[in-house]
Amino acid sequence: MKQTNKRYKGAHFLFSKTELHDIFTPEEFTDEHRMIGATAKQFIEKEVVPYKDQIEQQDFKLVTSLLKKAGDLGLLAHSIPEQYGGLGLDKVSKSIVGEMVGPSSGYGVAHSNHTCIATLPITYFGTPEQKAKYLPKMAAGEYIGAYCLTEPNAGSDALAAQTTARLNKQGTHYLLNGSKLYITNAVFSQTFIVYAKVDGQHFTAFIVEKNFKGLFLGPEEDKMGIKGSSTRTVIFEDCEVPVDNVLGEVGKGHIIALNVLNLGRFNLGSACMGASKHGLKKTMQFVEERKQFGRAIGQFPASKEKVAKMAARIYAAESVQYRTAQLLEESIGDLYESTDFKLIGKRMSEYATECAICKVFGSETLDYVADESLQLHGGAGFIKEYGIEQMYRDSRINRIFEGTNEINRLLIPTHLFRKVVKGEIELETKVQEALLQLQQPSSYRVDEWAKELESVDLIRNVFLLCTGIAYESFGSNLVNEQETLMKLADLAIALFSVESVVYRTYKSILQHGEVASSLKMDLTHTYVEEQLWEVERISRQLVTELTEGKKQQQIVGLFIQSCSRYSSFGHTIERNRRIADSQYRVQQYSCS
Repeated sequence: MKQTNKRYKGAHFLFSKTELHDIFTPEEFTDEHRMIGATAKQFIEKEVVPYKDQIEQQDFKLVTSLLKKAGDLGLLAHSIPEQYGGLGLDKVSKSIVGEMVGPSSGYGVAHSNHTCIATLPITYFGTPEQKAKYLPKMAAGEYIGAYCLTEPNAGSDALAAQTTARLNKQGTHYLLNGSKLYITNAVFSQTFIVYAKVDGQHFTAFIVEKNFKGLFLGPEEDKMGIKGSSTRTVIFEDCEVPVDNVLGEVGKGHIIALNVLNLGRFNLGSACMGASKHGLKKTMQFVEERKQFGRAIGQFPASKEKVAKMAARIYAAESVQYRTAQLLEESIGDLYESTDFKLIGKRMSEYATECAICKVFGSETLDYVADESLQLHGGAGFIKEYGIEQMYRDSRINRIFEGTNEINRLLIPTHLFRKVVKGEIELETKVQEALLQLQQPSSYRVDEWAKELESVDLIRNVFLLCTGIAYESFGSNLVNEQETLMKLADLAIALFSVESVVYRTYKSILQHGEVASSLKMDLTHTYVEEQLWEVERISRQLVTELTEGKKQQQIVGLFIQSCSRYSSFGHTIERNRRIADSQYRVQQYSCS
């Protein structure tokens, strides 16, 4: 069993300073991490990319053969314990593999869906017998999995499911009736994690095999993107499921469904980050070859600014993703052998806030990169052969997958308020401390990175003060004020991403010096500048909506003054040109 640092401080960054040593960065990858990454990258480049057209044309026999090859290489086994045919690797390795398969479009969706939400329910909540029966085959790619939660009348409100399960007279099988919608991997899956209500009341998870009597598939959906992944309706008509195939406990399916989705959101962030890097790489290759007015369009200042901002955003996504990977490892890395489902559920939910941020930030980073990449391609971006139009289509689903970004935004501050209600956080005290620090700022650092580190504290204080104002305005009814909650979520996302970036770069400065860390410093400054303007805009909107009169004027003035103090690190145009030139030199995303 792995030994982990059991600190479990989910959402801690929202109300307290983070210690530098608590931030894991990609620069801390081990040789094992780099090896699994190289294996995954080589597999995608040699085995998947050459067949991208066939995959896009829904050659599902090819997709299944590629998944089997991935299984032979261990790329489906990273999150399965060694005793069940897996590699039992950490969540950093999981994120690395997710990043590498992210650019592979429909294949990547099939791969990631299988290794995460279709496999992890059995990994963490299966009985020893269930694990022994299914996990070795899933690790090898002999069995591919699907996850069946969404229904025609149950999407974001998953617990409103209408699929039922009733025990037969013999007590040997549950009879499932209902349908599941938009199921990824449906046509080539052998196992389905299905959620149904026993006797119409008790929300329960089941392991259902494709050959069980009463399981049928609808036609393939004609999708806008990710065509290389199968998406179908799964229909149950008195589908006979052995009682031994109940996953977890009857009536406790929500513990599995909601917590596995946390890991699914984290996993999605990894894939989106990898796809973003790929998009930037393709774009740089194009703009350095395409010439207008006598020079490559990549050399025009406006193009360089776009490239620099994309690189800075990717640097932030990468920082967020691997920081969260290590947090998850600390929380659940030692649970492969546990049979305490309550403990597993608690640990899985500990970093729900951070996982939601990975999903929202990663998917919106990819959409941003896809949009800017298409713009830099010009008319060629609309032409199939250049690949950007597919990237543009494929990226859009990620803001809907694993809970819409709106739902995930609502979850982010809600987790904090739950801690307040439980008495884990004294919100009023935190708000007063934040107000005092904003009113009486004082530099407590003397090093050259002080302004950047203090900008993290600034965003935290702005978030806390806005949270206090919102809580004062609405009280317990705040959970119904979705516009306010989503603005608070945007402040929280800005805080987590800025903190991840600033601390990552600071660790590099301390270890390698400013000269060796100069590109990281440039990327950090460009990203933080953008976020500080957003923080000022969002906080002013909130205060204007929730306060009035003299109080409103004072707080808005305080935010403007505070954000202005940190909103520029100087020489922005020159810096962005440096960033772009650094990316052009290596023709791919780089931070070193």
